[in-house]
Amino acid sequence: MQPKLELLTSDMIKAVLSEAFELMRQPGIKVQSAEARTLLADHGARVEGDIAHILEDLARKALASAPHEFDVYGSDGRASVHYGGDAVAFDPGSSGVHILDPDTLEHKSSMAADLARIVMVTEELPQLAAQSTAVVCNDVAKDVGDLYRLFIVLTYSAKPVITGAFSTKTTQVMIDMLAALSGGREALAQRPRAVFDVCPSPPLIWSEFGSQSLMDLARARVPAEMVSMPLAGATAPVTLLGSVVQHAAESISGVTIHQLANPGAPIVWGGAPAIFDMRQGTTPMGAVETAMIDVAYAQVGKSLGLPTHCYLGASDAKIVDAQAGLESGVTAMLGALGGVNMISGAGMLDFLACFSVEKLVIDAEAIAMAQRLLAGVEQRTATLATEMFVGMNYRGDFLKQKVTRQLFGKEQHLPSPVIDRGSIRTWQQGGGLDTFARAKAHVKDLLATYQRPALPSEVERELRRIVEREAKKAGMDKLPALP
Repeated sequence: MQPKLELLTSDMIKAVLSEAFELMRQPGIKVQSAEARTLLADHGARVEGDIAHILEDLARKALASAPHEFDVYGSDGRASVHYGGDAVAFDPGSSGVHILDPDTLEHKSSMAADLARIVMVTEELPQLAAQSTAVVCNDVAKDVGDLYRLFIVLTYSAKPVITGAFSTKTTQVMIDMLAALSGGREALAQRPRAVFDVCPSPPLIWSEFGSQSLMDLARARVPAEMVSMPLAGATAPVTLLGSVVQHAAESISGVTIHQLANPGAPIVWGGAPAIFDMRQGTTPMGAVETAMIDVAYAQVGKSLGLPTHCYLGASDAKIVDAQAGLESGVTAMLGALGGVNMISGAGMLDFLACFSVEKLVIDAEAIAMAQRLLAGVEQRTATLATEMFVGMNYRGDFLKQKVTRQLFGKEQHLPSPVIDRGSIRTWQQGGGLDTFARAKAHVKDLLATYQRPALPSEVERELRRIVEREAKKAGMDKLPALP
């Protein structure tokens, strides 16, 4: 039995959807793409200027055509991540602009080599089912920053990737890169290697770029992951339920544009909402209320039969400290109990602005705990306990039993050396290291054991050719040096 967390009653879900459909009708959704507006108008939406008034019947038809589940594949051609139902998987956070220096604790501009290092560590962590384009490469021209991040991940990892484009032009180039690995665009559509984040702009706006991305991804049948970001009290209603309603209106309108472009193309009901801290003017991703919005909107998406995503497991702390552990562990656990299909955010600090590789390996331990909880309590023996008491004679000798040795590793998750479970004497003899210091050591061990996945030489040459061509157009004479 997989334990579950639900925050909304069925009546509350109905009310959320009812008000979301009402917002889509009036005041309507601002759609800044003329092509998307035409698509909506041709199917019965009333369009006035850049406002599309989308009726519930049209939206319901679009929702009905969206797949309830799909798989994302690794480089070996095997399904690695399942989107749909209550399946739960994790990937690192994405698009940080800083990296935490583990020696000085400074936030430094992230570079291509930093992303490569993150990818290498993520590859070694079984708790993370997918990679992400985790940081911006500040040593790469902005015009090719998105596709270069994807290039690094595809070069250094065999796992699926959660990514996203920064422009309409590079979306097509990134799809070409993925197609080069898959054997063509049709093969990519059959076995997608990546999921692309696409973001509406709160409140109730699909930009030119966002709308076009939805249509382009739908036509290529590359999974789109909507990342609606209502900010409760600032760019969304202050109440948690009000923000969930806005999220639903933005997401359903996105599904409508996407499915009209190509019915049956895979799309994910995702997001990265937050509350607004009016004392500091910040957007706390580690707040419990932020997690509650996520769990609630995921529940709404599940009621519509859609695959789900959220942004949890991150922290607003500036270094890897007790606050970072508290916020990341609690919110990752809440997302897992909510049955969210893909939970992004591991490794992130400072309102998603900074990435820490050391935090990533600590977060992996929190994720392992969440995964163990989701596995639930299982009956592994003929009787629950009575057989194991036979012949015990009131002695605590269960360690001697064969069944103990057989089931010990199944009943208990054994953490990495990042987690200290030794005696105080053992801890002192090991140098008295705190969690962050143990994480630094574990990162070094993971990097030492990492082996770059083999790519067919012709595929690697084609990837490099595409990237070098686009980089030259952006004014780059050479690509950054990588490990």
